[in-house]
Amino acid sequence: QVQLVESGGGLVQPGRSLRLSCAASGSIFRSISMGWYRQAPGKQRELVAAISSGGSPTYYADSVKGRFTISRDNAKSTVYLQMNSLKPEDTAVYYCNGLSSRTWGQGTQVTVSS
Repeated sequence: QVQLVESGGGLVQPGRSLRLSCAASGSIFRSISMGWYRQAPGKQRELVAAISSGGSPTYYADSVKGRFTISRDNAKSTVYLQMNSLKPEDTAVYYCNGLSSRTWGQGTQVTVSS
């Protein structure tokens, strides 16, 4: 019962920063844990970061730990992913979703290239 729209992706040079946003609609958003996922061409979709309903980060993939920060603003029904020190291997389509959901939106493309 949640619809999600990701935004904020784009083309950036290595070392730059980007902030992704996920705008949610639906009555249960405030009560569910959320995650950011990514999928690169030819690779499996992976969980990048997760956050509890109350706003405490619960997971970061080893590849992004120390560089990415997940947060949420329940008053705005939005979850964010702050991405610093971007690397070419971060290139992927990024999706947000409830941790228990497997109905996916369109995602937002992040391309890190010089």
